[in-house]
Amino acid sequence: MNDYQAHPTAVIDNGCSIGKGTKIWHFSHIMQGAVVGENCNIGQNVVISPQAVLGNNVKVQNNVSVYTGVVCEDDVFLGPSCVFTNVINPRSFISRKEEFKPTLVKKGASIGANATIICGITIGEYAMIGAGAVVVKDVPAYALTVGNPAKQIGWVDKEGNTSPVKI
Repeated sequence: MNDYQAHPTAVIDNGCSIGKGTKIWHFSHIMQGAVVGENCNIGQNVVISPQAVLGNNVKVQNNVSVYTGVVCEDDVFLGPSCVFTNVINPRSFISRKEEFKPTLVKKGASIGANATIICGITIGEYAMIGAGAVVVKDVPAYALTVGNPAKQIGWVDKEGNTSPVKI
């Protein structure tokens, strides 16, 4: 018996790790070698790839793919249809798995709907990435970042309250 809940349409590969209290919704796929912590909520049509890591209490909204090389620490929020990459210069006819670049989303950070996170960067603790942002460089802890390319426009506290000056 599992300590997690998975909708009957979810695909859970052998050899992945899923923590107690996690819920996995419709048409999602947790792949072999993926690690999902406790009390996570994995929305509809989500893919967690091999060696991707989600900490505890991570919320992954619908239509998100968390690719190999992505690590999300505890309490991270991934908004609907946000996008991660893991190769800088992909080509369909060239295998670049040995070139995957790691991406780290630190504790408590939130990524808005339809944001794109280019591989090889770190998003700091409790940072907030606005909807539709394209993040191409590291984001400091508690930074409020929006736009394409993403630019810091202010600060947020742990509760998500914003300010133009550091809180």
